[in-house]
Amino acid sequence: MADMAMDNSWRAVAGRLVLLTIGALLGAVAVNVFYTPADIAPSGISGIAIILNHLIGTPIGLVVLLGNIPIQVLALRMLGGWRVVARTIYVLVIYSFAIDLLGPYLSMSTISDDRLLSALFGGILGGIGGGLVYRAGGTFGGTSTLARILQRRIGTPLGSTYLYTDAVTVLLAGVVFGWPGALYAILTIFVDGSTSDYVLEGPSRIRTATIITNQPDAVADVLMHQLERGVTRWEGEGMYTHQPRAILFVTISRPQVSDLRRLVFSVDPQAFLVIGQGHTAFGEGFQMPNR
Repeated sequence: MADMAMDNSWRAVAGRLVLLTIGALLGAVAVNVFYTPADIAPSGISGIAIILNHLIGTPIGLVVLLGNIPIQVLALRMLGGWRVVARTIYVLVIYSFAIDLLGPYLSMSTISDDRLLSALFGGILGGIGGGLVYRAGGTFGGTSTLARILQRRIGTPLGSTYLYTDAVTVLLAGVVFGWPGALYAILTIFVDGSTSDYVLEGPSRIRTATIITNQPDAVADVLMHQLERGVTRWEGEGMYTHQPRAILFVTISRPQVSDLRRLVFSVDPQAFLVIGQGHTAFGEGFQMPNR
């Protein structure tokens, strides 16, 4: 049993390293093939490194690595969690060296001279790399780590910190590359984030339904037997009428939405139904979590 547990542990570590390595390499390819040739500066230290490379010729990877050293030292001291910092350092080393070592070869093989296509596909490729790194429990460091430090120390919301740092990089890109360059940088940031979320969370495969009804037993019964989905009930109160109301909650697959709507209103035409969107459900009847 101990040997089996050790084997599973090594498999998990190897799997993480593979994801971290592939993610870092994809990020480097996005920088060399799409961002740098098209003068597009994405957010964070990578964007600043591209701007400095354009202005004074400093190596992009070296600037990324050096810029992250003080941030990761702060992260280790203020955030703890040495495993995340170690994974981030691993990613940064591969990412930085790959940018500078592969740059002379990849930048010569520009896929497109269209900045719009470069912004879109650079964001997609960078987002895939970021999503793989996040899934493996690492980060690309930079402003994402700095945002967590500021949140922990002075309570600044993560979203606000990202907004400020992204705004600074975009403004610098506008000054150096022209204001169309700033717009392309904004597009890249959006596509990168959306793609990372998709890789990290997967496609939206489920729907959640909240049902307010005066016939909870009958509605729950038809859903459990015809849709074969579990139903949860809790009691509520209508704040306008101050009458008790039963609230049902059920998670279904996307193709079951119309069947659920038909079944609910066939039992209680006066029911109130809200359909919500979700990504993945874990548990019986859906995807089982990895243990």
